Amino acid sequence: MMSEHSPFTGTNSTNWRARLAVTLEMMRELSRHQDPDTMSRMYSRRMRQIYPIQRSISFSRRGLEYPWFRITRDTAWTTPVNPWKEPQKLPLMRGGLLAELIYSNEPQVFGELELAIDDPAKPLLAGYRSAMAIPHFDNGDGLNMVILLNAEADVFEEESLPDQVWLSNLFGRATFSLVLSDRLRDAYEAVDHELRLMADLQQSLLPPRPKSIPGLDFAVHYQTAKRAGGDYYDLIPLSDGRWVFLIGDVSGHGPPAAVLMAVTHALVHRFNGPPDSPNARLSDINNALCERYTGDTGSFVTMFMGVYDPVASTLRYASAGHNPPRVVRCRDGSHFSLANPPSLPLGILPDEDYPEETLEMVPGDQLILYTDGVTESMNRQGEQFGPERLSQVLANCPVTADHMLAALLHALQEFTQGEPAADDRTLMVFKRK
Repeated sequence: MMSEHSPFTGTNSTNWRARLAVTLEMMRELSRHQDPDTMSRMYSRRMRQIYPIQRSISFSRRGLEYPWFRITRDTAWTTPVNPWKEPQKLPLMRGGLLAELIYSNEPQVFGELELAIDDPAKPLLAGYRSAMAIPHFDNGDGLNMVILLNAEADVFEEESLPDQVWLSNLFGRATFSLVLSDRLRDAYEAVDHELRLMADLQQSLLPPRPKSIPGLDFAVHYQTAKRAGGDYYDLIPLSDGRWVFLIGDVSGHGPPAAVLMAVTHALVHRFNGPPDSPNARLSDINNALCERYTGDTGSFVTMFMGVYDPVASTLRYASAGHNPPRVVRCRDGSHFSLANPPSLPLGILPDEDYPEETLEMVPGDQLILYTDGVTESMNRQGEQFGPERLSQVLANCPVTADHMLAALLHALQEFTQGEPAADDRTLMVFKRK
């Protein structure tokens, strides 16, 4: 138990080396902890080594009105209570000296502590003659306070009050920052959990890999830049044996893009018009987006859609502002972009027309559909992967769709040097058998 004769007592103590040693050890110990409750208890214990403190009581008026306050910490408690995680266990009190102190917003030193007979804090402060009350400020108001106690009279020097106020408040702000950090981490984990669920739901909207597409070899890569994203692809079998292929890219990133992607998926699958007309299906999606979903938000969706006929080996297609797919004609090593008449993305203006074209796929042809997250991928030097590097990979004409996809991803990985994707990346490869 410290007394007024402690070599640490007072701001002008001659035994400054001993005091410095304790202070340094306290700073080292504080730096090892991230839990605010553990830090507070350790700080209180160390301060009792430096100053003549036999007991300290912290109390708060946060969220309360005069004369109410709450005891938040007491070094005499045998079972510590975490005030941030167990607020329901904190004693609520009303009036008396402690209420007057905490609502005054002022520090105070008592050389001979006197309490009224009916003071509700008498059981807490009885037997102590010296006290130092230090307000802890939050947004300019002393919402919290700590009172330091000693059984001897005139122990705390008024000259030490300025140092105690700034030291105690600095520590209070440090612990409060840790509390905010914990709350922020908890909030982030909660949001991240919701985003994981959203990502799982989004993945469920993507089509299962088909067992076979007549006449075609198929491979796909889907990667979101965040938990959930705005890229979308689909494979829809028609009743007459034909297949609808589509790839889309919602403007923006993250949850907003993921939501619009889910809306677009629903619009694609609710279509009941001519199944073999990409123009009709794109027009229907566009009008629905403009009418109910995009409006004045500035959001839009680029999309390429094709209907593949395995009997005729033809692809009837149309595009709504999407990157033109590439065709690699492996029999002669040539590669080219599909004709792509100018058109607006979906969700900008209603009643748009999407001109249709037809591609005849000959054996060995590979069709590569991609979103701009592929060609706009950046390396550490700030350069884009670009369509030219894409062409270099296509020129090698790998044997299967899986090989083509692997070659593209390898080239992308080597170029980006492990840089995380800033945008969603989707690649679809079809090869005519």
